[in-house]
Amino acid sequence: MEILVDADACPVRDIVYEETRKHGIHVTMVVSMAHNIYTLEGMDVVRVDSSFQAVDIAIVNRAASGDIIVTSDFGLASLVLGKGAIAISPSGRIYSERNIDILLEKRHASARQRRGGGRVKGPKARKRIDDDVFRKNLVRLIEEGSRATPTLSLPPRGGGEGWGGNATR
Repeated sequence: MEILVDADACPVRDIVYEETRKHGIHVTMVVSMAHNIYTLEGMDVVRVDSSFQAVDIAIVNRAASGDIIVTSDFGLASLVLGKGAIAISPSGRIYSERNIDILLEKRHASARQRRGGGRVKGPKARKRIDDDVFRKNLVRLIEEGSRATPTLSLPPRGGGEGWGGNATR
């Protein structure tokens, strides 16, 4: 098992690094040349060019069954799920076959609204509970070491429908 992080503007890089060190797991941070992060012991940094989707392509090419991918990108999550990897968002939401379709559908609807001149709310400000939920679910995934997609999924902030699972924060 390896952990791959879509590290461009990722708010949980430090948490990932701490937990991988504790559990002796290798982590690879993938960033575009536009971002500068430092390599630490037990961590690789893969730098790719700044072209559209370059980080995502690099992660998909490296991902293998059983790996854990940290990303807020639903499209990337969908691709790595298809390779048998496990995907988790920086808020701790575990992507699964049960929730990825509705997430992609919502992303498409928001993009269509923006293209039509409409406005779409951005994410809420990050809170400490987001870090706590992320850490808890990351540790659970690491400890399970499972190659099967987990069933836990968290509701979106502020509730909502279409989420498989009834987990609470």
